[in-house]
Amino acid sequence: MNEQSTREIWKAVLGELQLQLPRPTFETWLKQTDGVSYDEHQFIVEAPTPFAVAWLERRMYNAIQKSVEKVTERPLDVLFRVKQGQETQDASVSLTGQATGLESAEAGQERQDRNEALVKPPAQPATVFNPKYTFDSFVVGPSNQLAYSAAKAVADAPGKSYNPLFLYSGVGLGKTHLLHAIGHTASSHGLTVRYVTSEQFTNDFITSIGNRTTEAFRQRYRSVEVLLLDDVQFMSGKEQTHESFFHTFNDLHNSGHQVVITSDRPPKALAMLQDRLRSRFEWGLLADIQPPDLETRMAILLSKARNLGVRVGESVIELIAKRVHKNVRELEGCLNRMIAQTDLLSTPITVQSAARILEEMTADADRHAIDPERILEAVAAHFRVATDALLARGRTQKIAQARQVAMYLLINELEMTPTQVGRFLGGRDHATVIHGAGKINGEINEDTILRRDVLSIKESIFA
Repeated sequence: MNEQSTREIWKAVLGELQLQLPRPTFETWLKQTDGVSYDEHQFIVEAPTPFAVAWLERRMYNAIQKSVEKVTERPLDVLFRVKQGQETQDASVSLTGQATGLESAEAGQERQDRNEALVKPPAQPATVFNPKYTFDSFVVGPSNQLAYSAAKAVADAPGKSYNPLFLYSGVGLGKTHLLHAIGHTASSHGLTVRYVTSEQFTNDFITSIGNRTTEAFRQRYRSVEVLLLDDVQFMSGKEQTHESFFHTFNDLHNSGHQVVITSDRPPKALAMLQDRLRSRFEWGLLADIQPPDLETRMAILLSKARNLGVRVGESVIELIAKRVHKNVRELEGCLNRMIAQTDLLSTPITVQSAARILEEMTADADRHAIDPERILEAVAAHFRVATDALLARGRTQKIAQARQVAMYLLINELEMTPTQVGRFLGGRDHATVIHGAGKINGEINEDTILRRDVLSIKESIFA
């Protein structure tokens, strides 16, 4: 089959999977994959590293294969392989996106050199920013006006005001977009800018300890003029990482350099974050982003269609905007899926075809929706204990660990507060929940068996 057709099919498959999977899973394992060819029997997918190939084969095969069959309307096996030219690329990332072991100094330095070579000017550290994520492409509405204005002010005059700038919202509402937009603008002014997720910061820190390159690590993060840290909530419970970032923050702030941080909740709700970090996050400006209203959702869809060079009728735009209202990512995912499917069938997007696709997507979302009860049942089934035992006062080691895993998953997968989790788990106080979830969060990267247990439970939840 031709390459164009394969790309369109894979785009539709990714649209399906994006709606089914948690954001970190999709971003880590699927975003960098490509559909390269298919025939009557199999569909070939390329991933960037051997490790990614192995993970997709073990953990995602069924979901991917089902989505491929759904889009192509034929039974196909899925074959994964490493992208050409990347067979030897290092991939020391665990199943949870954390470092499984400590990279060699040589491999880590090679990767760092490759990344830094892509940045302009060459002497500056850091980051290749997404060309699609600019201030011009960010659709502004009442729900995000404050965050947009603050980000624009910071980009134009870093360190002068709103330092730190703390942006928070639910998933898919534009936090990362604004970080990259700040990066584009600040770097165009000749400033050194580094964008990093909290997972990347943690992994860099772990690697620097193992390779005894902590001084290079400090220099890498404390020499920049603008530091952009995404999804700080995933740093919760990592005490040593907290310590490192605390000193990084102080050095940058005392030097008048800009720090911008994003999270899925305000600082006061980051229960497992050190108090001294939380208080520093509140020094500057806190700006939240709310789900967009109908008019803003329509404007986002029109902008997206225009950028893709696709004509979509206003009635179709309005239909999508009325049916999809959680976040921008879901809006764009719906539009991408419609475009991909209509391209494959060589038919225009009509109100009728859009309604049919939306119905299918709603059914998929319902099938993959999770609630606290589902998590509790999955944990109980995995550890072979009764769900009632997790709610009771039993303190055997097996039940206690299962209960702590449930606390961890309820907070991280459903974004429940410790108080809500405690109430759900038989009326436990929030301090007990914070301790239990924090214990799992701290041990999961060191304990291979525990990590495997949590991954297995997640897999059953999202199956």
